[in-house]
Amino acid sequence: MIDHVYIPVSDLNRSGAFYLAALQPLGWKEIGAYESDTPGVPSLFGLCDRVYGTGTAVGASIWLRERKPGETGLYLGLAADSPAEVDAAHAAALAAGGQDDGGAGPRPHFGPGYYAANFTDLDGNRLEVVNKAVNPRRPA
Repeated sequence: MIDHVYIPVSDLNRSGAFYLAALQPLGWKEIGAYESDTPGVPSLFGLCDRVYGTGTAVGASIWLRERKPGETGLYLGLAADSPAEVDAAHAAALAAGGQDDGGAGPRPHFGPGYYAANFTDLDGNRLEVVNKAVNPRRPA
């Protein structure tokens, strides 16, 4: 299940207004801007679907961030049912030739119960596997 996608943009405010207008008919709304003071964590503008954060289903979010030189543009967050699944996916990605882009562990700057690991694929695309305490477990 896709949990979130980062879209690198040239202007957070302009792009935020565009995405809000374009996705509002689908029930998406703003979930806030995140002004980062954490090294390596960018400032973000977030949008989410109807169920995001409700605890009734795994919702999806889109996070806009300023594009950095050399970025591929893809940053994909995938939902995991447990921290153990996050750890296993991170280890498997590294064993398959991926590169570490932020080891497994808590990410308290994104909220309580946020546990993630980051890696890049063989072409430099960035992936995050995340377990959020707010998400219910998915049926087997």
